[in-house]
Amino acid sequence: MTAFYALRSLLHLLFMAITVVPWALAVVLAASFVSRARVYRMCAAWLATAVWAGGWILGIRNRVTGWENLPQGRLDAAVLLLKHQSVWETFSMPALMPHPLAFVFKKELLHIPFFGWAMGRMDMIHIDRGQRNQAFAKVVQQGRRLLGQGTWVIMFPEGTRIERGQVGQYKSGGTRLAVQAGVPVIPIAVNSGRCWPAKAFIKRPGVVDISIGPQIPSAGRDPEELMREVQDWIEAEMRRLDPEAYAPVLP
Repeated sequence: MTAFYALRSLLHLLFMAITVVPWALAVVLAASFVSRARVYRMCAAWLATAVWAGGWILGIRNRVTGWENLPQGRLDAAVLLLKHQSVWETFSMPALMPHPLAFVFKKELLHIPFFGWAMGRMDMIHIDRGQRNQAFAKVVQQGRRLLGQGTWVIMFPEGTRIERGQVGQYKSGGTRLAVQAGVPVIPIAVNSGRCWPAKAFIKRPGVVDISIGPQIPSAGRDPEELMREVQDWIEAEMRRLDPEAYAPVLP
């Protein structure tokens, strides 16, 4: 069975490798002539194709709850703070969300052939983690501009992919941005590690639950305390979605 899953994983990887080249070249060429909104739609379309292929080839499908917690107005913005267990949610969120997103990501991703080149043409926030103060100043500057346009800024507060059942260090950059921009934060739990483990080649079929939590207002809040509330909600929801991955909580 493991060999079968490995074959499926290889086929999905080949599908993405083959399709990413013409897509990325089209994005790079089109970026000089079309709007950033159109570039975003082109990128979201390829990501949706990768997610569709994940369902068809790998047997992975998404189940989303909490749609009603998302902003409803066209210009209503929020900072989305997600659990990060695999690449799967990076592909899925632009494909699923009914509104443009702007990821905050490390600039090294821009050097990935084709995929990174296309990402660089999108109106997102890429930062140098080696220069923390300057990086956060860039997040605030660009984040406030994007949020003011109604774009939803999306961040992984643990900063990197976390193994299934583990808890990373939640950093307050996302809540600090939300407080300064005056927008709510929305915690989102994602148990993608069940099917697509962090940094693993072999993927397994199954359902990835994406649970969208209630909006948490940021006005007058301390960013660190607000992040603790976000962490508490996400980690409690992760235990509900994927209880077998966590040790029982002792009384």
